[in-house]
Amino acid sequence: MDMESASSVVLQALTQATSQDTALLKPAEEQLRQWETQPGFYSVLLNIFNNHMLDVNVRWLAVLYFKNGIDRYWRRVAPNALSEEEKTSLRAGLITNFNEPVNQIATQIAVLIAKVARLDCPRQWPELIPILLESVKGQDGLQQHRALLTFYHVTKTLASKRLAQDKRLFQDLASGIYSFACSLWSHHTDCFLQQVLAVDQAHALSSLERTLLSLKVLRKLTVHGFQEPQQNMEVMGFLNAVFERLKQFLECSRQVGPDSPCREKLEKTIILYTKVLLDFLEVHPCAFIPLIQRSLEFAVSYVFTPAGEGLVFERFTVQCMNLIKTIVKNEAYKPCKNIEDSKPESLEAHKIKTAFFTHPTLTEIGRRLVSHYFLLTEEELSMWEEDPEGFAVEETGGDSWKYSLRPCTEVLFLDIFHNYSQTLTPVLLEMVLNLQGPSNVDDPVQLLMKDAVYNAVGLAAYELFDNIDFDQWFNNQLLGELHVSHHRYKLIRRRVIWLIGQWISVKFKSELRPLLYEVILNLMQDPDLVVRIETATTLKLTVDDFEFRTEQFLPYLESIFSLLFQLLQQVTECDTKMQVLHVISCVIERVNIQIRPYVGCLVQYLPLLWKQSEEHNMLRCAILTTLVHLVQGLGAESKNLYLFLLPVIQLSTDVSQPPHVYLLEDGLELWLVTLENSPAITPELLRIFQNMSALLEMSSENLRTCFQIVNAYIYLSATDFLQNYAEGLCRSFCNLLKDITNEGQVQVLKVVEVALKVSPVLGAHMFQPLLPSVFRGIVDGERYPVVMSTYLGIMGRVLLQNASFFSSLLTQMASEYNQEIGQLLGCVIEMWVDRMDNITQPERRKLSSLALLSLLPSDNSVVQEKFCGIINICVEALHDVMTEDSDTGTLKDCMLMSHFEEPKLTDDEEPPTEQDKRKKLLALEDPVHSVSLQQYVYEKLKAQQALMGDQGFGALMETVDTEIVRQLQEFLQGL
Repeated sequence: MDMESASSVVLQALTQATSQDTALLKPAEEQLRQWETQPGFYSVLLNIFNNHMLDVNVRWLAVLYFKNGIDRYWRRVAPNALSEEEKTSLRAGLITNFNEPVNQIATQIAVLIAKVARLDCPRQWPELIPILLESVKGQDGLQQHRALLTFYHVTKTLASKRLAQDKRLFQDLASGIYSFACSLWSHHTDCFLQQVLAVDQAHALSSLERTLLSLKVLRKLTVHGFQEPQQNMEVMGFLNAVFERLKQFLECSRQVGPDSPCREKLEKTIILYTKVLLDFLEVHPCAFIPLIQRSLEFAVSYVFTPAGEGLVFERFTVQCMNLIKTIVKNEAYKPCKNIEDSKPESLEAHKIKTAFFTHPTLTEIGRRLVSHYFLLTEEELSMWEEDPEGFAVEETGGDSWKYSLRPCTEVLFLDIFHNYSQTLTPVLLEMVLNLQGPSNVDDPVQLLMKDAVYNAVGLAAYELFDNIDFDQWFNNQLLGELHVSHHRYKLIRRRVIWLIGQWISVKFKSELRPLLYEVILNLMQDPDLVVRIETATTLKLTVDDFEFRTEQFLPYLESIFSLLFQLLQQVTECDTKMQVLHVISCVIERVNIQIRPYVGCLVQYLPLLWKQSEEHNMLRCAILTTLVHLVQGLGAESKNLYLFLLPVIQLSTDVSQPPHVYLLEDGLELWLVTLENSPAITPELLRIFQNMSALLEMSSENLRTCFQIVNAYIYLSATDFLQNYAEGLCRSFCNLLKDITNEGQVQVLKVVEVALKVSPVLGAHMFQPLLPSVFRGIVDGERYPVVMSTYLGIMGRVLLQNASFFSSLLTQMASEYNQEIGQLLGCVIEMWVDRMDNITQPERRKLSSLALLSLLPSDNSVVQEKFCGIINICVEALHDVMTEDSDTGTLKDCMLMSHFEEPKLTDDEEPPTEQDKRKKLLALEDPVHSVSLQQYVYEKLKAQQALMGDQGFGALMETVDTEIVRQLQEFLQGL
């Protein structure tokens, strides 16, 4: 690119690319995309974004194109990579000055310099760090800030590299610049503190920004720059200084008012100090041991004593609690059960913790956690009133414990209680005792305290197992509280039903469950929405519990299900609808077919909810899960849902539709259960299979479900399905088998095996292109046993149930191998006999013996030559399948099935699906289950004897080991 002429055209293209007019925007973007690989393009971009006279939007776009180019073309091995000459020039141009006036552009330039540094520093760019350090020392305020910003992003990027060599390079860098970084941080910190005292707000903010950046640099250097940081006095000195600086900054927060321009950055800096400690503790737990005492003293004093009053803010409290929690539960600080096996560091850390967590300290922490931090705040109570759904969702927590005060408090309480339960259990029990009996509805403090204490008892349920007789407490106290209907008592009603949910799987007598269902039924009609939502959640925990008994729940099923449905209609938030749907799904799953009389309204409502949730894919996932359980519960009756169900499956499993990213897994599950429960194929159900070829091409983690779906179609209607789709399916399978794992190959081959079992003639015809590779696998002696077993299963089906096809396949393969047909058949039989031990399933072992026996009677010399091996396999299979009939005392084939019986089920057992019934009916026709192996062996040997005569047959039998012959005679006695 000629620089002068190029600059104007690139500038024009960038200007047009910032336009809102698509007629200008699209051609400009296309032109810029074409220039990405042109030599000199990035040099032009550098000149443009360094020109402060140009439009900010144009410069911003130039930086972005440059940054994207680093990712694509900077590496030497990249296609259309930048030349080394241009890269040298660009590196020099990036660090000629640090005077970018626009903050956002300055940040982007810093990030792109860091991206280049990740690839080139220090080898190709040794001057970067020295120039940055020199610029940081400069007197010019803007230049100093921009250099420091770049220094931070470079340090952050280099610290993130994980290869051993890169780590060593970063450690070399850290040891070289650590002193400077410390002095820089110390200088800017002192300046800020002095300026705050002098009420010099403008300069204080500037110094604070530099303090924050230099601290960010130090955080990366301290945490990632030293292999054994405890041996470096400067590192440990800095970490100890963090506590003093934190105290100074917290005091500053008192002086700096809430409306001060410094306030936000001041709080960010305080949080960053705590992050330094937390990161160091996580990465270097042993090096942190000298800091344990000080960290605990610091955090506990600010969070659990009056020292923090008026100083601390929520995010800082959260960080302090995380610090305490991480120290308490750190595995490196716990001695082994056998003290002699413990590391000295673990013993030292444990000793420090034990000395700190005295009985008075633990008691105070425990009491204050419950009586102060567990109390619902005015803000939360207002939210309950104004947005009950928002409150209910907020209370369910999630992964927010690191950042939000309430969940963080609860996690800390749990960890401390678990580690110091002997001390804290009496404290909590005393608090419970003080709150016996119903609380005064006119005393909000008492209500809030009871809510907090019950919360603690629920959280610590597993720890309190031996200390609380929950059944007695439920009967004598909690039940009465649930019947207090005053509107202010909703706090306690909601907390008690939550508490029961926490204890249900810990200690709750089965005979009390009907009483609990009465309570749930009552509370599902409570005037307060939050109480109803919480009750629904407890219901889910109750029916999910392993002690759940359907017969106990059935008398309440109709009423509770109706109330759940009303709740689902009443709530409006996506998250709450999902929550209630999960409860409904769980109930349907547990009661199964018993739900059928009560689902009419839900079935009518779900299409409307699906339509309303078009923009809410997670809600649609919940609907899919509900439909899965609904179809399982309805069984064959689910065909009445097809008008809604099939378009839902179609959309969820269509990879050309954007929602499939969220819906695919649940959509496939729904597709599968729909097929399994379908009484008959329909054209619409058959048509959905058009989605499958794209799914098989994706070769994703859902492949197993895809294969199950294919099998389900074969069981449902082999003829219709194979005639419509086998050709395309066979192509997909051939492609899959080229680059799939052995386990994946087995899944593909099992589909072919099922097709041959269901329809031996059509299956062999439709999957004909795959069968030669199966044949080759047997002849060549496939090494992976499970694959070989499946090969033999497939070939066994062909040989036994479609002999003419086997004959033509044998002829085809003999031509390919350039062998005589008899010679190749001999190889197959020999390999079959040799690899019989690969087959572990009794059905396949019997199938193999039936298949090889089907070659008899034969005057073929090859078959007679392999007769001994065939008999060996038959005797092995007879050992597998013959059992003594308890009535007659004679031997019988245990795999024989004579008729189809509907199984007698208990209430907790799932009834058979339509597919289970289809499999049973199919088994009645399957030779494995309809032919007596004992009788078949006898008949085949008799036929061989008739063919060869007694003398010839006698000579043939002499080729078999005498012990095998003896065992065979025992099996055939009485025939």
